[in-house]
Amino acid sequence: MEQALGAGNQVVAFVRNPLIIDPSHERLTIVQGELSDAPAIEHAVASADAVISVLGPRPGEDSQSRPLMHGMQNILAAMQKTGVRRLILSSTPSASDPNDLPDLKFKILVGLIKTAMRPAYEEIVDVARLVRMSDTNWTIVRVSMLNNKPASGKIRAGYLGKKQVGTKISRADLAAFLLEQVQGATWLRQAPAISN
Repeated sequence: MEQALGAGNQVVAFVRNPLIIDPSHERLTIVQGELSDAPAIEHAVASADAVISVLGPRPGEDSQSRPLMHGMQNILAAMQKTGVRRLILSSTPSASDPNDLPDLKFKILVGLIKTAMRPAYEEIVDVARLVRMSDTNWTIVRVSMLNNKPASGKIRAGYLGKKQVGTKISRADLAAFLLEQVQGATWLRQAPAISN
């Protein structure tokens, strides 16, 4: 959000708790809502050039309610209704890609998530599948381990098993890559994994 505003963009932030964001920026609009609140999502999406989703599972969430899946269904419906075509979604290697090759380190990481957090794993996979089946101009950006290091500007993008990417990336570099996708077409309807 800070990088988008710094680049001169108008930003609409859809958040559960608006108190976590400083509302004072003139190009920032905050829309409060839950993932189940379809009208609020539609209000947030209306007149956007692109939607960037950084949704992720939260520990302890009720696995039966599937909030990420229902939230993405509401986002896609809002995009369809308002004519917004570009969707950039952050995800994890749990959402595999046909371009991936076998890779032991990622197999172990995904296996740990699949075993320890099965409901979260299933939602990540199902959300990616839903986005792939949509008629949006999507990009699914897969990251493994995030850290709080400063932006390095050195981002590797590619597919698993091809020695193109590692496992760690800073949140600042992830944000920069997500923003680049708004105008870029290199990864249109693709699911690159990225790292520093």
